[in-house]
Amino acid sequence: MKRIFAVTLAAVFVLAGCSKTTTTGGQSTTTAIPSNGAAETVSGPVTSRVNSFTQPHVLRYATGEDISSLNPHLAQQTTLGLMASLTMAWLIKWDQHNNAIPELAVAVPSKQNGGVSKDGLTITYHLRKGVKWSDGVPFNADDVVFSTQVVLNKANNEVSRLGWDRILKADEPDKYTVVYHLSKPYSPFVETFFSSAGANPCVLPKHLLSGLPNINTAPYNALPIGIGPFKYQRWDRASQVVMVPNPLYFRGAPKLQKIVFKIIQDRNTILTELQAKALDLWYPVPGNYLARAQAIPGFTIVRQPAYTFNHMDFNIVRPKVADPIVRQALRLALDRATIRHKIAHDVGYLQEEPASHTAPYFDANIKMTPFDIAQANALLDKNGWVRGADGIRAKNGVRLDNLEFVTATGTPDTDLQIELIRSWWKQIGVSFLVKHYPAPMLFEPVESGGIVYGGKWDIIIFAWGLDPIGDFSTIYGCNSFPPAGQNDMRWCNQKANQAMLDLYTQYDQAGRNKDDAIMMEQLAADVPTIVTNAREDIYVVNRDLHNFRPNGVTQFDDFMEVDI
Repeated sequence: MKRIFAVTLAAVFVLAGCSKTTTTGGQSTTTAIPSNGAAETVSGPVTSRVNSFTQPHVLRYATGEDISSLNPHLAQQTTLGLMASLTMAWLIKWDQHNNAIPELAVAVPSKQNGGVSKDGLTITYHLRKGVKWSDGVPFNADDVVFSTQVVLNKANNEVSRLGWDRILKADEPDKYTVVYHLSKPYSPFVETFFSSAGANPCVLPKHLLSGLPNINTAPYNALPIGIGPFKYQRWDRASQVVMVPNPLYFRGAPKLQKIVFKIIQDRNTILTELQAKALDLWYPVPGNYLARAQAIPGFTIVRQPAYTFNHMDFNIVRPKVADPIVRQALRLALDRATIRHKIAHDVGYLQEEPASHTAPYFDANIKMTPFDIAQANALLDKNGWVRGADGIRAKNGVRLDNLEFVTATGTPDTDLQIELIRSWWKQIGVSFLVKHYPAPMLFEPVESGGIVYGGKWDIIIFAWGLDPIGDFSTIYGCNSFPPAGQNDMRWCNQKANQAMLDLYTQYDQAGRNKDDAIMMEQLAADVPTIVTNAREDIYVVNRDLHNFRPNGVTQFDDFMEVDI
């Protein structure tokens, strides 16, 4: 069920050649981001504190979202992923350079170490011994095999089963070995099978969930038991989630004594809370809030390239956006540079493809489509989209008016962006209506009435967080239409789809890069989505926070030494 993180913050931009501000011992400095994309962030021991508002060893943070569940099997948001990195059970995590590292597995399976068979059809995980769930029950291979069965159980509201559906059987030769036998090679297993990257499912405790017909309404979802450096203490709905150290974590005790995720859905309110010194960390920060955040005393800014891109998706099974000519014209009539300047205050990295410019699968050959309203009008004229007396274009009884444009509540910067878009698209004979929904409702599964996957819209704007290796199949594959995946556009391009399937056979990154290039070229040609920009991770950080080293894909994976 490899899944991609969905993010509501659709107007954060990447700055080419950007730098980031860091703090050590209360001194602020600005340094260049390394070419490998890793962040040199706040570091050093907590020997003294700069800010009187700092609560020693207590981290308070906000993201601008609410959540619908604490179980990664049933929900996928960046906000949930951050907490899941801290609390849940993972076979694989990711280091500061976005490389896979073992967590509950003792090694990352590969052909080199024998964990992957030569034909790519057998994957073997050797598990750590002596590990316990946070409730004290021992962890072993029973939990991994059970969790695999949970994913494959169609009664569960899993977002996708891509990759998992290639598992013929899961053997358990002993209590600390799991062997997956696949019907076909599947190279993304490294981040799909219980890895903290890409909004994937975690390993679940068999002793708490076995015997249930499904996990959809299990009490476990409101306060899960995991195997991380922290455990959930409580979830006060619409208010906060509190995490405390897990004394049974096999790596030892983390430095922080409490982490509080504050549920604040409005970005202006987050800014007010920072000014009131009621928060220590805000992530992700939209570009148009950056200057105001920089002006708050006691905080510093951390910036680094992100594996996330902002985009507008078209539901291409809907008549008004079904014609690729219409979608090409809408892209031509989108001034992404002006959005970057006016909304993001010149913070941003403009590009046509979804891959981060620091990702190994980025393709520099895919060029940006220019802003050209005259060309957009000419394209529509040539292809029979005729203006009516009211200025709205129509063809074969389909009028390009009142398109349903969906976005999240509490995102005023995105609302400003949408109004700019309205002014440009009006010039080519297109109008739309805007609908707002809370983030939890946007990203709920289809079965729970989720908006993104329910498909009752023409255009939707949000962001996807990508994985380290470039597997796009869950959001662009022909077999990934909801509820079987996250292809909310319902786009099916056979050439692109074959490239995504070919990627499954590539156990080296160079081979995957070639397949990604084919897929992204087709994506740019068909325009089922418009990449408005690739993003930069921007953090507003209390100057007393130390040893915070977020990577590009799992920002909270490395939290053992973080302290304040």
